[in-house]
Amino acid sequence: MSDTKPLVLSVGPLLPALLSQLEQHYQLLELWRCESPATLRAEQGADVQALVTTGVHGASAHLIEQLPALRAIVCFGVGTDAVDLKAARARGIQVSNTPDVLNDCVADVAMALLLAVARQVVVADRFVRAGRWEAERFGLTTALGGKTCGIVGMGSIDQAIARRASAFGMQVNYSSRTPKPQLAYTYHDSLLTLAECSDFLVLAVPGGSATDGLVSRQVLEALGPTGMLVNVARGSVVDQYALIDALSNGRIAGAALDVFADEPHVPAALRELDTVVLSPNVASGTKETRQAMADRVLANLAALFATGVVLHPVPEGAQ
Repeated sequence: MSDTKPLVLSVGPLLPALLSQLEQHYQLLELWRCESPATLRAEQGADVQALVTTGVHGASAHLIEQLPALRAIVCFGVGTDAVDLKAARARGIQVSNTPDVLNDCVADVAMALLLAVARQVVVADRFVRAGRWEAERFGLTTALGGKTCGIVGMGSIDQAIARRASAFGMQVNYSSRTPKPQLAYTYHDSLLTLAECSDFLVLAVPGGSATDGLVSRQVLEALGPTGMLVNVARGSVVDQYALIDALSNGRIAGAALDVFADEPHVPAALRELDTVVLSPNVASGTKETRQAMADRVLANLAALFATGVVLHPVPEGAQ
């Protein structure tokens, strides 16, 4: 490879096709493959101009400090809660992500999980596989039509979920930092009042300190014994201990979870409950979405080295 190509550091594993493109256009260092990452950073870190990472691996302040020529942190994904944004901004380092390309796929999974927990799809599947249908009848489940879908936030993904919920005949209510009067949904300035009026409470908000533990014991109590929780956001958004307690004691009726507090470790208490649907953080996991995310990573890098500015900067207000 020509040493005139910019030096790019990959923090963690990426799609093979994306890695191939990165190797073609840049000098690529793969931190995660190195036997001695510290040696790699010490010997070549001074020349790294861009860092490619994911929502899982992020970029710590310590890593950022060791890359004095770093111009941009390019994230494969929307979430940047694992990136030390404060450290990056203090150095004037741009941070980009891949917004909008995963909205529909995440919204699809949110609705799939909502349907699964309401209609007990997973339990019904086990019921049939166990041969129980021959001797007994399956119990009644919960309809969606006419129910209230409470959505926490009203960003792009939330709006995609709202459109799908509306198509199922649900009433959409939401809470967010500011109302969106252009949308025909009912706004709540309090998460507690949203939970109180909701049959299903759906989470697709960003992770990070601003939303850590947002769905507390009090919110779950407000959701009530017939309410159900759907989480396609981050595990950190929910007080997982309070959730387990609420589910175990019937203080809410069910939950459908694609994310957890300590992935990939899922508490046995959640795995053992028939009122819980579990999914291994796959909301954006389609071939189409992953390719679109890869394309945006490449576009952000290309723009950085051509113009000095990434195409999709993370907003200044993000935490």
